[in-house]
Amino acid sequence: QVQLVESGGGSVQAGGSLRLSCAASGGTFSNYAMGWFRQAPGKEREFVAAISWTGGRIYYTGSVKGRFTISRDNAKNTVYLLVSSLDPEDTAVYYCAARRAAGAVHSGRIFTNGHEYDYWGQGTQVTVSS
Repeated sequence: QVQLVESGGGSVQAGGSLRLSCAASGGTFSNYAMGWFRQAPGKEREFVAAISWTGGRIYYTGSVKGRFTISRDNAKNTVYLLVSSLDPEDTAVYYCAARRAAGAVHSGRIFTNGHEYDYWGQGTQVTVSS
């Protein structure tokens, strides 16, 4: 059983930045591809970014390309999401998720559908004011 704990959220003004972290425990972190999702009030959860277990493949949803950066440190069992040039439209609860995808055959696999993930964190709130 993998536990995921997000941190780093907060309230910022438009144009600001935050670094979100997601610390994993209870499993071998490098066995998992990771993803970030978000859910704004009254809206469905949406995919934000994903990274393969090696970190060699990364994918972003179009609205955050060039503004957000996903990375991981397998030695620290942590995945990060640097959110920059924030806009009020980015206001949401941000969740990290883990999907088992280990070994060389899965080295380039990333997942963009929430249903493909096995474990979820509790979320961290990001609020952007104009």
